[in-house]
Amino acid sequence: MTDWDRNGDALVAPAVARNRAAILDVLRGVLPGAGTVLEIASGSGEHVVHFAAALPGLAWQPSDPDPTHRRSIDAHARAAGLTNLRPSVDLDASAATWPIARADAILCINMIHIAPWPATEGLMAGSARLLAPGGVLFLYGAFRENGRHTTESNAAFDADLRRRDARWGVRDLETVADLAARHGLRLETRLDLPANNLALVLARS
Repeated sequence: MTDWDRNGDALVAPAVARNRAAILDVLRGVLPGAGTVLEIASGSGEHVVHFAAALPGLAWQPSDPDPTHRRSIDAHARAAGLTNLRPSVDLDASAATWPIARADAILCINMIHIAPWPATEGLMAGSARLLAPGGVLFLYGAFRENGRHTTESNAAFDADLRRRDARWGVRDLETVADLAARHGLRLETRLDLPANNLALVLARS
């Protein structure tokens, strides 16, 4: 994103420092005690490093299709020195196959609105392939509800996204939930988080 800073290969996204604690609070209650957590579209890598440090019983697998992002993820990982954080992998959510065979939980933070819709379709299909029954897909980001933006700032955000790329935009929660349900993923929890974002927890049927 255009507001990110750079420290060598390591990118710094200002929003991460504002939302990572609130997201971690939710993750503590929904992730398993052990197993592998796959993060889709890890971006700068700051989220996954923060979560891996706080939840050492889990193995964390970051991923991103952008090589600049993967270099940033790995730079943050080297600096953190965490043994439960794996090297990043090249994964395009919209692809029919992923380089990961299974996961006990999947995270996707701030991707759905900053990607073409096929990325969300691929995310749901891939989550259905990788997760065992009861496995969790965690989503975080801005959503419309009941056909409307929840705040004026989200409406402005949506307009800015669409100006930058007509394929992007804040999605309708109901549309996302319906797509997930068609892949056997049931929306179990909807939580309001800071800065007009939602946390969604979906479970594999």
